[in-house]
Amino acid sequence: MKCRHCDSEVSSPLIDLGTAPPSNAYLSLAQLQAPEKWFPLKVMVCEVCWLVQTQDVAQAAELFDADYAYFSSFSSSWLEHAALYAARMSKELLLGSDSHVVEIAANDGYLLQYFKEKGIPCTGIEPTSSTAAAARLKGLSMVEDFFGIRLAHELVRSGLTADLAIANNVLAHVPDINDFVAGFAIVLKETGVATFEFPHVVNLIRYDQFDTIYHEHFSYLSLFSVERIFAKNGLRIFDVEEHQTHGGSLRVFAQRSDTGIHARKPSVDLVLDRELALGIAKLDFYANLQGNAEAIKYEFLEFLLSAKREGHLIAGYGAAAKGNTLLNFVGVRADLLPFVVDRNPAKQHKYLPGSRIPIVDEEHLRQTKPRYVIIFPWNLRSEVMEQMAYIEAWGGRFVTIVPRLQIHETSLR
Repeated sequence: MKCRHCDSEVSSPLIDLGTAPPSNAYLSLAQLQAPEKWFPLKVMVCEVCWLVQTQDVAQAAELFDADYAYFSSFSSSWLEHAALYAARMSKELLLGSDSHVVEIAANDGYLLQYFKEKGIPCTGIEPTSSTAAAARLKGLSMVEDFFGIRLAHELVRSGLTADLAIANNVLAHVPDINDFVAGFAIVLKETGVATFEFPHVVNLIRYDQFDTIYHEHFSYLSLFSVERIFAKNGLRIFDVEEHQTHGGSLRVFAQRSDTGIHARKPSVDLVLDRELALGIAKLDFYANLQGNAEAIKYEFLEFLLSAKREGHLIAGYGAAAKGNTLLNFVGVRADLLPFVVDRNPAKQHKYLPGSRIPIVDEEHLRQTKPRYVIIFPWNLRSEVMEQMAYIEAWGGRFVTIVPRLQIHETSLR
């Protein structure tokens, strides 16, 4: 395969997770009677630009369709993260009624709602009809399309340019990463700022976060590779921050290469130097993920089989893409995990892709009182354990699987 950034031949494997359906392709009852599309799930490493990338097998339109069921607003911690960001950027960039904020992959308006509250004009770009409709219910202006050079030119021709352009957890989701990034250099005003948040591939490797790999994630990003992608496509990075979201993320601040006014901060070289010291540009850094993932797989399977033999009921919490990757890699079905709870009504009464485990509401958990509740979105463990501390009343215990299997004896008290 060719690298999706530098077009070099890519032949070095990172991990092979077998085959799986798209992780957000939840099934209705009627769809259970039909076959599913399964695709190879294999990740490669480019030895030229060191972009880590999923082998091309599926088209974006198949992954982000009208029934896309990931809604950002169901996480209270993520909403808090968004509100703090909006308050900070509004103050630092002096955004007001004569400014314009554009968010790419605006989802259900989880972030732009906070700019709207401040009277700052904003526009969301969102290709999935389900989430765009939810954003419009918040009174937000939405463009229902995929972002890139074409759409950026259309926006500029219509008079829409950005003082602040935002891309949270979407840079990894685009198949043509050069086209996507180049669109920001077009839509930004001369002194505009763009911020990008994405899970840091360093954490994926160091902490065996292999369940963050799924077809919707075309790329797995380091600052080392992102700086090269941006430089080729008209953007210059001037600051970077590390955040705890999604198991450890980077927030990158960029500007147009030709007109930007911000000086490069020491943070950029500090993160780059740390990545290089860890070995981000050496194959050895990537060598152990396959074996570590397989060890987690066998430990998880042994836990499920042991609990089944002992007569304990096990439930899952969070019909998340992470969980779907894990369940399909391990080969778990409803005989070992009878149901998964999710607070999102768009997922309830559907079935997980591949495993076909039913998704139920939280009341089902209270009625059945399982001994173990596996938290699949482990990055939200603290939030989930606080919300559902009531399971201790019947002796329930929380479990997380990645980066190692842990049974949490108590809640956060």
